[in-house]
Amino acid sequence: MNRVRGKSAAKVVPPRLSSVELQDLEDQPEAELRRGGRHENARFSRPAADGLDLGGAVFVECEFGAPSFNEAQLRGASFRDCVLAELYAPVFKGARSTWQDVEFRNPRLGSAELYESGWQSVRIDGGKLDFLNLRGAKLTDVLITGCIINELDLGAAVATRVKLVDCTVGTLDLAGAKLKDFDLRGTEFRRISGLGSLAGMVIDDYQLGLLAPLMAAHLGVTVL
Repeated sequence: MNRVRGKSAAKVVPPRLSSVELQDLEDQPEAELRRGGRHENARFSRPAADGLDLGGAVFVECEFGAPSFNEAQLRGASFRDCVLAELYAPVFKGARSTWQDVEFRNPRLGSAELYESGWQSVRIDGGKLDFLNLRGAKLTDVLITGCIINELDLGAAVATRVKLVDCTVGTLDLAGAKLKDFDLRGTEFRRISGLGSLAGMVIDDYQLGLLAPLMAAHLGVTVL
């Protein structure tokens, strides 16, 4: 894709990410995972947490290697300074959860219910997400690279310094979203809804060409 150049590009503020450095971790069995539990400096290797109720659990400086969280209830859970590698869940339930200084490495998620969640300094590297529901979420300093997302719902979300690089997004819903330094350059997309909420988005000239017919239809303009 051609990139936007010039003074306007220089004004884009990139995500401000903190590195996650994990040291002196202790191996913990999946049996320790429970609702409202608190885990610090823990390493979980291939934990099978399918169907567990982990609502309100707190994880600080934890590493998850190939965890399976299918149908696990993570509502209101908190993750800080954590790495989740090869996360797998056809159904991921994390509504109103908190993610601060977190790295997702090559996740495989079907329906990821993360509405009204809080993300600060979060990186997603690679992976495939069928449906990422971030409706009503607050995202600050988020970088997503090399990821395939079939449907990304950011309806009514507040997104600041969010950048997608070399990603493929099928449908992007921005209805009612508030964006600032939301950098979509270098990402392929097929459809965007919520065209009235594009203020604060950064795109390149190629993407502008893709948006033109959508904007024309949105404004009721006939192009002959």
